[in-house]
Amino acid sequence: MPPLTDKVALITGGGRGIGRAIALRFAEEGAAVVVAARTELEIESVAREVRALGGRAAAVAVDVADEHRCEHLVRETLRHFGRVDILVNNAGEYGPVKPVEEISPTEWDRVIAVHLRGAYLLTRMVLPEMYACGSGVILNISSLSAKSAFAWGSPYAAAKAGMLGLTRVVAAEAARKGVRVNALCPGPVTETKMSKDLGQTLAERLGVSKEDQLQGFLDTILQGRGQTANEIAAAALFLCSEQASAITGQALNVDGGAAFY
Repeated sequence: MPPLTDKVALITGGGRGIGRAIALRFAEEGAAVVVAARTELEIESVAREVRALGGRAAAVAVDVADEHRCEHLVRETLRHFGRVDILVNNAGEYGPVKPVEEISPTEWDRVIAVHLRGAYLLTRMVLPEMYACGSGVILNISSLSAKSAFAWGSPYAAAKAGMLGLTRVVAAEAARKGVRVNALCPGPVTETKMSKDLGQTLAERLGVSKEDQLQGFLDTILQGRGQTANEIAAAALFLCSEQASAITGQALNVDGGAAFY
């Protein structure tokens, strides 16, 4: 029997990249998936892909920084499938590629809101029902940036590091109530739009080609390559399955050997 048979998974940032890969992998492994993101065309496309594979899916447009839209997302998930067994907080954007003194408060607040506030809002909304059922899994998609220092991305790094703090505290609160909470810290998933856009911007700031910028970064990783969205999805599947039943409060690096704590 597939490991996520009869589970319901709510996945934010599910329209492309890592979120899309997680949605497809979870559906292949038996879960009904709710794909959420701001771009309706993208999430509808992913939902159609899931249904074409014989799975169950719904698409809900949402900006996770908005409390009322998060409430709508949870209501729609319950309307379609009756419960939430798995929450994957993956929505995010890199934000301004600037030194901290050049970042406006508005820019800062937006990045923190999409990553950290969104994860907090949805976590607090799904936990009561998970507690009532005595089971559930929350997976926060953090980043290598939460653990390593890279210039020109302070709000992103702060938000992703904050997600690790949220992960640990909620894991401590939820463990005796049957709910596990973990995080993933991907390295550079070079196929994604965010990674490509970031690489182009960094190359322009550094005055080098985007190919040289990328290779210079990849040379710092033990495996010498980026990670794929499918590799992140495989790790997500493990942490959200019963194979990881004794794992909670952890932040797993999926980064080819870039960070070691």
